[in-house]
Amino acid sequence: MLISTLPIRIYYEDTDAGGIVYYANYLKFFERGRTEFLREYDIQQDTLLQQNIAFVVKKVEMDCIKAARFNQLIDVETEVTSYRKASLMFTQKIFNESRELLCQADTLIACVNLQKMKPNAIPTEIIEVITRAS
Repeated sequence: MLISTLPIRIYYEDTDAGGIVYYANYLKFFERGRTEFLREYDIQQDTLLQQNIAFVVKKVEMDCIKAARFNQLIDVETEVTSYRKASLMFTQKIFNESRELLCQADTLIACVNLQKMKPNAIPTEIIEVITRAS
């Protein structure tokens, strides 16, 4: 499977008063990781939006294991672990500089037609990119 890694520095704005990353911000890091994954493999979301196609989060299962802290450099690893006609399953992990696992999530992404707000088959060219790595 394809894997993408995004380095992110933890800023003060990402943390609570104790300098620990606020749990909801992990979702933002995962979102950035998925966006960069698609960009890295030349899947342009702005082009899809012009075609009234979007990827939306349907379900997230997240496990916070260890705290990330202010000024740490983390890596967000993203991979597509399965797909169906109109959905992608992303598995994502956040590691600190020592490669300790801090947080992980499985996120189900639905492909939708924005005009109809109904499921849409994932474009063939995206499936081809994903299956080339399998």
